[in-house]
Amino acid sequence: MTSVQAKICGITTRDSLEVAVRNGARYIGFVFFDRSPRNISLAEARALAAHVPDHVTLCGVFVNPADADLAATLDRVPLGLIQLHGSESPERVREVKDRFQLPVMKAFAVRGKDDITRADQYATIADMLLFDAKAPENMTDALPGGNGLSFDWRLIKDHDWSVPWMLSGGLTPENVNDALRQSGAHMVDVSSGVEDHPGVKSLDKISTFLKAVQSHKAKATRNCS
Repeated sequence: MTSVQAKICGITTRDSLEVAVRNGARYIGFVFFDRSPRNISLAEARALAAHVPDHVTLCGVFVNPADADLAATLDRVPLGLIQLHGSESPERVREVKDRFQLPVMKAFAVRGKDDITRADQYATIADMLLFDAKAPENMTDALPGGNGLSFDWRLIKDHDWSVPWMLSGGLTPENVNDALRQSGAHMVDVSSGVEDHPGVKSLDKISTFLKAVQSHKAKATRNCS
């Protein structure tokens, strides 16, 4: 049975980083987007990155970044994965990969089937895909991600891409097992679902979320024995 892997995104403090790592997070996300309540400075990110162990992948989240912004970040922060969470085209994804020589994960905002099938044109270019919920058009101050919204997880089940993919959007310690069952995901990404307030992570919720992910794996393993 394949292990379910989890990414804790929007980390801004050492306490939340250490709890995430200690409880089994395989990915840590730093958000470099000034409109986000989880935005982190390069100095803060560099200091926290020193405490990320080698077996955990450090992911930088960007929204339609310029090359200069990516270069400035990578000069200071040792990212292992670039997440593009804007309207980047397949050509732009390839440009970022070629220039910076790092794996790239492309995020997609989902409301219906068309949003999911749109990922097909990226699957031969991006190294990973991520599916998040699309904010309603009347939502005030909506962000590209981290809005605490979910989509119909069943829409994504049984899709077969040649690259790994993550499920995101509205996940919490209480619903992540249902999300895993309904979507068939092997990787999940959470941010607002483990917060007490926007941008303020809850150490208890991070721990509980990761334990819930691990319990899903344990149940699946017993069912296959």
